[in-house]
Amino acid sequence: MSLIQTIEILKKDDISKIIQNRIKEFSSIKKSGTAKIFKELSFCIMTANCSAEKCIEVNDRIDKGFLNLSEEELVNKFKEFGYRFPNVRAKYIMEARNYISELESIINSNTDEIKLREWVVKNIKGLGYKEASHFLRNIGYRNFAIIDFHIIDLLVKYDLIEKPKSMTKKKYLEIENILKQIGRELHLDMAKLDLYLWYKETGKVLK
Repeated sequence: MSLIQTIEILKKDDISKIIQNRIKEFSSIKKSGTAKIFKELSFCIMTANCSAEKCIEVNDRIDKGFLNLSEEELVNKFKEFGYRFPNVRAKYIMEARNYISELESIINSNTDEIKLREWVVKNIKGLGYKEASHFLRNIGYRNFAIIDFHIIDLLVKYDLIEKPKSMTKKKYLEIENILKQIGRELHLDMAKLDLYLWYKETGKVLK
């Protein structure tokens, strides 16, 4: 059975309702103010090389603290909650605070989505294309693919790509274009497709 056929079956399953509700949650965050937007940005800074479930737990426990804790306090919270990279990620989050007003104004303008992702990658330390796409998807943008090792493994399993030796910008965009083609065949935007693929590979719908 092809990947397209597999996802078509999932679209008719109860998981489709869970995915639809998760997409609605994402769409609401962009309009929910600075604290929620920055919490999602902090979550995506946290996720590189760290379990999504652990990051969700720690992110929820710190909550608005991402905006108002000192760097030392944030490091201590990370350590208290068992987060793997307390020092470097706390530093990145502190630096990201310098851009929150500019980021909000760009998000609320009619800026082209691709230019917005480029701005995030350029200005928010600790975010590459995967994490920037993750952040934008999580606040309601629907046209980016989050190409993590789960998605790569799934595409390799179905012989749609060869496993990349490294993830350059060029390689990321090549794989993203493959996923966009799959999305067109399934009549799914990238946000929904990602959740279906993640569910197929992990059995979970997270964020």
